[in-house]
Amino acid sequence: MSEPVTVEITDVIRLGQLLKLADLAESGAEARVLVAEGEVSVNGEVETRRGRQLVRGDVVTVATPQGERSAVIG
Repeated sequence: MSEPVTVEITDVIRLGQLLKLADLAESGAEARVLVAEGEVSVNGEVETRRGRQLVRGDVVTVATPQGERSAVIG
């Protein structure tokens, strides 16, 4: 697993937006598929709601064929 990317936010961000912003998904369509297929976890738990609101301290991990990639909300 590579080092997590830190994404700075001012308030809250939705999971789908974060996946694109942190380059964990190339597009909104890819983000939707990753979430729907259960490939995304938030704080260690699988998350199937693309609209979930994330706050500082949350850790998002995406399972890919190349390994896990993560982002930390700062």
